[in-house]
Amino acid sequence: MRVPVIRKNIIFTPDSRRVVARYFMNGDQRTQQMVSRIMLLDEKQVIDTLEHTLREFARRHRNISRVFFTHCEKIRGIIEGMQINYEGLSEERKMLIGSYCTMEYAIESAAFFNPSIVEDFDQSDLEEGEKRVIISFRATGEGHISSIVFRRGILDKNNDLHIMKIGNNIDKAEIVHKSLYNKERFLMKLAEMHTSDKYSTRIMQDLPDEFEYAALKNVVNKALSDPMIRQERRTALEEVMWLADSFYDLQFKHDSDITERVIFPISDSESRGIEDARFVRFVDDDQSDRVMATYTAYNGHVILPKLISTEDFYTFRVMPLYGAGAQNKNLALFPRKIKGKYAMLSRIDGVNNYLMYSDRATQWNNPVILQEPRYTWEFTQIGNCGSPLWTKEGWLVITHGVGAMRRYCIGASLFDLDDPSKEIGRLKEPLLSPREDEREGYVPNVVYSCGSIIHNNSLILPYAVSDYSSTYGVVNLVELIEALKKSK
Repeated sequence: MRVPVIRKNIIFTPDSRRVVARYFMNGDQRTQQMVSRIMLLDEKQVIDTLEHTLREFARRHRNISRVFFTHCEKIRGIIEGMQINYEGLSEERKMLIGSYCTMEYAIESAAFFNPSIVEDFDQSDLEEGEKRVIISFRATGEGHISSIVFRRGILDKNNDLHIMKIGNNIDKAEIVHKSLYNKERFLMKLAEMHTSDKYSTRIMQDLPDEFEYAALKNVVNKALSDPMIRQERRTALEEVMWLADSFYDLQFKHDSDITERVIFPISDSESRGIEDARFVRFVDDDQSDRVMATYTAYNGHVILPKLISTEDFYTFRVMPLYGAGAQNKNLALFPRKIKGKYAMLSRIDGVNNYLMYSDRATQWNNPVILQEPRYTWEFTQIGNCGSPLWTKEGWLVITHGVGAMRRYCIGASLFDLDDPSKEIGRLKEPLLSPREDEREGYVPNVVYSCGSIIHNNSLILPYAVSDYSSTYGVVNLVELIEALKKSK
């Protein structure tokens, strides 16, 4: 007999009105032609055209003039290459040029799915039985480019979710690249990426053991300026900077609402999207806590597992994950250390669940197989649906399985608290399967989650419906644990 799941009637759907001002680059030649046309305008024409543009778009974006300045700065090299005195340009002309290097992008127009949920840092002014939560979603727009967006809500004593009002303008973060890199770990990650060490080692041999971003960029740019450079070497050097640009901090303004903050692809490693963030409230041995998430960066050819962390949802630190265990997708961090070490679930082979430990949250090796497909509904592959949940009876891991017709179902397993390699129980049948009204979508026959929490002795399970929309279900925790303990 299946454990009952109470499906709630709240539905999160894509919203094409949610737009971000994105950098638009149409190639060097066409950009030069565009700049030349703007340079033919007199100052009055520049001001009139800019004012018209601001009237049309200022109300749709937070500080659009700053965006225009930033985007103009991105093509400064092209402008100066045209023998134009960049510093001599008026502020209005720079903004106008920047406006032609900007486009609106509807971040949620195609899909709003793969949610995870964490407890908010702020739990003040709540009634008994209530909990303030933050829900993350994978938002997908034109070209199937994914980003991370957030909603804030309150779970009441009946496990009903009340979502707070959404902010009016999307805020993109200020980006600060990491200033100092460890050479040994950097070379290790390049090797994992199969970057030719013939070129990467040579370019880095003169750098110190701890080197700065600017120093690396100067060395790489100097090498790339060689007109006789071979394509193999160019590719290796581009991958070096691709990795360096994968370390950065994001800083959102403090006058922005969490629903306005979007973590949009920044580096080349993420150019085709940020996928399936699994957020978890991590409590360290000293009882300090922060929210962390693993996610998959995708550039259209290669995936790069990454870790993001925050203590306030205003500042986020982003880092690549290293090691033999930091491969493929489906990485999920345990919410606390086990015997003094970080613990992580993974699926390095694309089929089975693995467990691994580390002294560092970013370096993962020696994965040990934890689970293999056992039941017909998971014969194709299994994986996790977010970070493990601590219960007195053991680690509760929500899983997914892929069966016939590539049908995704959600399951559950229970593992020993002190030694998660020991399985206590595993549901023989899915906890949640696509219902008839959940089968249609961008990818049919899929229910999927990236993270749950426990509230009022219930499992709160947000999940995506066929890679299009999202909702959530509630499961009695006692009934679920009992079913797992009896499943052996």
